[in-house]
Amino acid sequence: MLSVTLRTLRARWAAFAGSFVALALGVGLLAVMGQALAASQQAPARTPERFAAAPVVVRGGDTLRVDTPAGERTARLARPRPVPPATVTALRALGPVTEDRSFPVRVAGGPGGLVGHPWSTARFAPYELGAGRAPGAPGEVVTTGGWARVGDRLRTGDGTVRVVGTVPARGFEDAVFYPDAEAARLAPESVQLVVEADPSAVRSVVAAGAGGGDGTGAGADAGAGARVLTGDARRLADADPGRDAEALTALNALFGTAGGVTAFVSVFVVASTFAFAVDRRRREFGLLRTAGATPGQLRRSVLAEALLVGALASAAGCALGAYAAPRLAELVVDGGLAPDWYTMGGGEAGAWPYHLAFWTGLLVALCGAAAASWRAGRTTPAQALREASADGRALTRGRRACGVALLLTACATLTYALMTAPGDLLHRKTYISRPMLLITAVALLSPVLVRPLVPRLPGALGPLVRANAVTGARRTAAAAAPVLVTVALAGSLLGATATLREARAAEAGQRTAADYVVTPESGTTIPAASVARLRGVPGTVVSASAATAVYTLEDGVALVKSGARAADPALLAATVRLPVTAGRVADLDDGSIVVTREWARHEVGRRVRVWLGDGTARTLRIAAVLATGTGDNGAYVTPANAGGAGVDRVEVRVRSGADRAAALAALRAVDGVRVADKSRWVRASSPQSNRTTRLVTLLVLGIALVYTGISLTNTLMMGAAERRRDLTVLRLAGATSGQVLRLAAAEALTVVAVGAVPGLLVTVVNLAGMTGALHLLAAPWALAVPWPALALTTAACAVLALAGTLLPTALALRTHPGEAAGERD
Repeated sequence: MLSVTLRTLRARWAAFAGSFVALALGVGLLAVMGQALAASQQAPARTPERFAAAPVVVRGGDTLRVDTPAGERTARLARPRPVPPATVTALRALGPVTEDRSFPVRVAGGPGGLVGHPWSTARFAPYELGAGRAPGAPGEVVTTGGWARVGDRLRTGDGTVRVVGTVPARGFEDAVFYPDAEAARLAPESVQLVVEADPSAVRSVVAAGAGGGDGTGAGADAGAGARVLTGDARRLADADPGRDAEALTALNALFGTAGGVTAFVSVFVVASTFAFAVDRRRREFGLLRTAGATPGQLRRSVLAEALLVGALASAAGCALGAYAAPRLAELVVDGGLAPDWYTMGGGEAGAWPYHLAFWTGLLVALCGAAAASWRAGRTTPAQALREASADGRALTRGRRACGVALLLTACATLTYALMTAPGDLLHRKTYISRPMLLITAVALLSPVLVRPLVPRLPGALGPLVRANAVTGARRTAAAAAPVLVTVALAGSLLGATATLREARAAEAGQRTAADYVVTPESGTTIPAASVARLRGVPGTVVSASAATAVYTLEDGVALVKSGARAADPALLAATVRLPVTAGRVADLDDGSIVVTREWARHEVGRRVRVWLGDGTARTLRIAAVLATGTGDNGAYVTPANAGGAGVDRVEVRVRSGADRAAALAALRAVDGVRVADKSRWVRASSPQSNRTTRLVTLLVLGIALVYTGISLTNTLMMGAAERRRDLTVLRLAGATSGQVLRLAAAEALTVVAVGAVPGLLVTVVNLAGMTGALHLLAAPWALAVPWPALALTTAACAVLALAGTLLPTALALRTHPGEAAGERD
């Protein structure tokens, strides 16, 4: 049978071209994913940047540490504590102490992400003046890089400053250096400092200062102890020292999701292609049975074909992955998704990514051909005598059983998720992976949908189109399967992100009862003087709040961080509509907290132990419980439990009868703030899909569309080539070339419709599950079907289908009907 297999591959190479290309692309992407994982595992540690020349850095407590029966649990504090004043005094006795202050700066026309520092810290990078002089008086600054020149006047959120000097950029920040006194005014609190003294002496002083504690109990001062950083540990004093790990985690999620979708669609494409090829070779297999071939030999022949195609495609895919990996690394670095040092490829990754990709590709090929080989083994010798191309039963027993089982499983798991954890349906991994189960189920059952989905078209060609599609239901379903995958994935993914985005925007609008929302013009907080002026605006109710966090220990072992806002409860109700499900927000005081239903313990009146944003331990009573919503509803505490967080938002409601224009003018007259009305603020603050989510979605849809083009074109070209005798009969019966082409085009578009309609059905079911979850979470919901994207995707599939059908049909029409009728089959 091996010789027969080799001759079959040589004679029918076009039938296996689609599977070869699909597998090669899939293996290539899997190889890239493996190299990405290897690169993230071997990432070098970042060296100190801002404090590379500093001898010792002392940083205030920034980590919460809690002892549990299962060991110590840690979490990053929302607000690091400053170094205790007594410790600073003791450190000054050892040597010069330079306090570091960092704060955001917004310059009109300047680069984004500007950060301000005291000039005294510049020498620790080290920065050296390239032009001008050091700042010495208020209103003077030094800038990094070439975006500003000596003598320029810059308009910032805190007033106009003059550039008196510039320093060459060092690549890790765009900074503005102020005189130390001015930096202290703009950022009163310092959480870290540089000590020019012997490290061991510094450690002794810091340890002596931490030994006193604050007497509040175990874990309460876990964030209070200062840390002494020397050597490579000084990088922990840089801004966002964990950004490399976060970027690599996002990359792993991106490539991991892409690899999973690739494997899924590859199996889909290979299975449908092999099923179609085997179905078209019934007479060939019948002749082999007549010649004495056993069912086992036929099955082994089909599997051998898949093995050879899979081995060649996997090898080609590994070569493609080796070529693409370094170039893809350059793209993600240029796009800001990975650190500058990130690379892929080379000998450091080892051979395991290629082994993983090659053997996975081979397994995908064999799995995709397994069902087709079983069907080939069931071919009887009588199949050799068949002339009709009509299919037998639309569904075999095994296919029907698998399809129904997967459909029931998809429905059961969706129902279980809605009943137990509806919030999980809003997570990206869930709404990307869940549609695959339903897509597979519908694809297996799709042959029975062909007859009801194919319309009765008018004209002479209409009955022929319907007859060809219905009599060849398995062929039609195999060709429509990639369209189903693409439309369903496009609708489900884009619809899920749109539904969630609209729900969050509607939730933000419902929550806000204020007429105006005031936010800082630059920096992250509003100065206390500005808050006082806002509160003095006549005819208004002003509620200032601060973003903070609280930490709880769930089940005694899991340290969980929850976002929170600190506000005056007496003013909160006037400007915010909270979705209260139990208790009263008015009962909130310094000894209580408002939580959401997400909390493991959310009974009104129950006391819970929490750690505030600065690590201080408190035991608070639950005053009220809020609906979970889309996940943006957080806890509420009073300013006394804000953990030192500053005001970052002020909501203002104009009293009835007050002059709105005068109130708005008074609000805008306050320095250093931005004022927006409710609708404008809701639009500006509406959560947008993050960059990784957008890239995952685009990558998944791109993969699906590429595979659709491969499979659809390959399947339709195979079908068109095998129908040359049918076309010849039509032409001998008097059909013109134009009529034959119109017939082929109508059949291709029918195939697209047969795939698009179930794809739309899968989309609606998936989005209905998400809207059901939003309803159960008491969040606003609306079924956001992405009609433009679905129309564009369907149109792209239609163009591919027309190209894959009309091209071989046009070539077949170049042969004279009489010559074609005399050709041997």
